Amino acid sequence: MELSIGEMALIAVAIVVLFGPDKLPQIARDLGAGVRKMRGAVEDIKTEIMKETDNPVSEIKREIEKVKDAAKDFNPMKDIEKEVLMEPQELNEIPKSQPSEDENYQGPVSR
Repeated sequence: MELSIGEMALIAVAIVVLFGPDKLPQIARDLGAGVRKMRGAVEDIKTEIMKETDNPVSEIKREIEKVKDAAKDFNPMKDIEKEVLMEPQELNEIPKSQPSEDENYQGPVSR
């Protein structure tokens, strides 16, 4: 909203005529205080909006850090190494089925 010099002068004359020259300083002080309160309220709203928009972003960042920490500890090769480096006694414990011992064994099936 832009006011020209003529419009501002007209508003000033109207204020002086309506309220009188002796109340003009008090009106200016009240107007200034109102503008300061409005600016403070606008800043509070901006701060609150920034907090609200920043909060989900920070939560996402924390979740990403948790996933990264979990990924550091995850090593699928460790399980494979355990299986490859099994003790010989553990290998003997694995049941082996031989065709001669299994009564239901019918051999390879062709299709």
